[in-house]
Amino acid sequence: MQPTRVWSRGAERDLSEFGWPLAPDELIPGGEAWEIEIGFGKGRYLLRRAAEAPSRRFLGLEIASQYYRLARDRAARKGLGNLALIRGEAAYLMTAALDRGWADAVHVYFPDPWPKDRHHKRRLFDPETVDLVLGLVRPGGKLFFASDFLEYGALVQELLAAHPAVDLEVVDELWPDGARTNYEAKFVAEGRPIVRLVARRRDGEGLLHPAGRAGVLVAPRSL
Repeated sequence: MQPTRVWSRGAERDLSEFGWPLAPDELIPGGEAWEIEIGFGKGRYLLRRAAEAPSRRFLGLEIASQYYRLARDRAARKGLGNLALIRGEAAYLMTAALDRGWADAVHVYFPDPWPKDRHHKRRLFDPETVDLVLGLVRPGGKLFFASDFLEYGALVQELLAAHPAVDLEVVDELWPDGARTNYEAKFVAEGRPIVRLVARRRDGEGLLHPAGRAGVLVAPRSL
């Protein structure tokens, strides 16, 4: 298994060199609130947002080494000092490495739907993992989601709509800033339907999804 690499402020390190859980200021000191993209692919949206908002801080998670390296090199050429990238498995990072309530916004666009029944347990969103994703969002912050796999999109919509700490909006049109990923640009050009959702985490709400509560084990951080 490849080591989990972290690129930040022009340098690359192993994740084990940081403290646990990983504090935001260890990656990028100072600055304003964070935006996180899970599965940033070639980095189209994440790098554009980091360039547009230099006073904000951005974190990208990507498991594919070739995409991580591509985005890393592009970020270095652009001189983006407000962006950090981590190559690693998102569920592991959200469980073991990242603290709660980091971000004003979390973006998940076109995640692998794992359409075969035997692979559903690998999905990023199910009743027992949805709170890992929402846990990155500060109260009052938002989760942005899109998928062209309509069955999976409908499942995520159902999960988020049933969450007691979420106000859900279904976005019927293209995002105001246009297509956010290469996949989305391609699918829009082809006229394919896309599920787009915005989930706002309610202020002061830290409840778990009722369908996944029984399968979630919460242990003290000191263990």
